Amino acid sequence: MAYRQTERVARKLAARREAILAAAYETLAENGIAAVQIAPVAERAGIAIGTVYRYFPSKTELVAAVVTGLAGDEIAALGRAAAHAPGPLSALAAALATFAVRAMARRRLVLALVADPAEPELTEALASYRWAIAAELEKLIRNALENGQLQQQDAALAAPALIGALIEGLIGPLAPGTAPDDFDAMRAQAQRFTLLALRALGVTDARARGLVVQTVVQV
Repeated sequence: MAYRQTERVARKLAARREAILAAAYETLAENGIAAVQIAPVAERAGIAIGTVYRYFPSKTELVAAVVTGLAGDEIAALGRAAAHAPGPLSALAAALATFAVRAMARRRLVLALVADPAEPELTEALASYRWAIAAELEKLIRNALENGQLQQQDAALAAPALIGALIEGLIGPLAPGTAPDDFDAMRAQAQRFTLLALRALGVTDARARGLVVQTVVQV
């Protein structure tokens, strides 16, 4: 008779996997991608090294799983922001402002996700974060285009360009410092970025300003 996993065992295995991912996430957020190694992650999770390898046979697979989870959380946040907006262009503005605030609040983590890794085998895993965000922004830009709220343009080019502007302008080395616990300051910075982004997409200044004022940030 084939072995059938009991519900209790399944819960235990799932909880163990989540503990590993949580430990890896915390390590990444605190010390960067280079610090995410199997042994320290196992120690932090209170799990044997061999057990971690059973779930994630390599650091690359562990990092990929963490990045996938983070990207999923980000997409969910952007989706919530867009869903509360009254129209396609408002949805785009809300998503941009939300991403901006979340990036500033987690500056060290996001910089770790977008930096070029010292280990080439991690490049694809880390790039998947930016691709996921770009795909979501591209979808929102296309929605605004299809509704006649933006001038015709290449959405596939505009989306990653906006991400690049956000990274450099809000959390890059040249960006003005903003305390991660000062929500009002981060919101103000996010509004300025969103205004810049909407102007870059061809939205008239008066319309862009009106959208920014009405934007609700979902964090």
